[in-house]
Amino acid sequence: MSQDNDRHALKMARKKAARERIMATKTTEKGLIIIHTGKGKGKSSAAFGMIFRAIAHGMQSAVVQFIKGGMECGERNLIQAHFSDICAFHTMGEGFTWETQDRQRDIEMAGTAWEKSKELIRSAKNRMVLLDEINIAIRYGYLDVAEVVNFLQEEKPEMSHVILTGRNAAPEVIEAADLVTEMELIKHPFRSGIKAQAGVEF
Repeated sequence: MSQDNDRHALKMARKKAARERIMATKTTEKGLIIIHTGKGKGKSSAAFGMIFRAIAHGMQSAVVQFIKGGMECGERNLIQAHFSDICAFHTMGEGFTWETQDRQRDIEMAGTAWEKSKELIRSAKNRMVLLDEINIAIRYGYLDVAEVVNFLQEEKPEMSHVILTGRNAAPEVIEAADLVTEMELIKHPFRSGIKAQAGVEF
């Protein structure tokens, strides 16, 4: 047992030294373009986790919801009730496209949401801006992907972070991003007949 503990301590010491050498080379700080995509659950949840982390650090933040207009949203309720002074929240969509069944209206709403997004991103006071479900708006052609990418690359303030969520992120957006996470679906209760529940899905 003593030899096992000694070997473990030596192994961990070597790992720590290697990690410290790697960390010593990471000296740059910049605002990131962050993508949460994939078929798995948790894209918006993870993004809101980052928003709450930013709030905890006293960083001015903002959220624009492109799709989930009519849906209950615990994060929106919490932010508007307790953190509206540090995090602006704009619900711009009217629901998923199969609910509205009005493509032209969806395009107009997405365009309005994008204009608000650009305004919030341009303001250097907003250190983090979440564009929730914008990937879906891009996928359905409600927004021009080239315009979105060009704006993020050319007009995003150097130290501001922008998070884009939603399935099927466009290859152009992924290429422009600094951090991309794909949520993989392995198992979901919906397939077993269990409906969306407060605290889990919304």
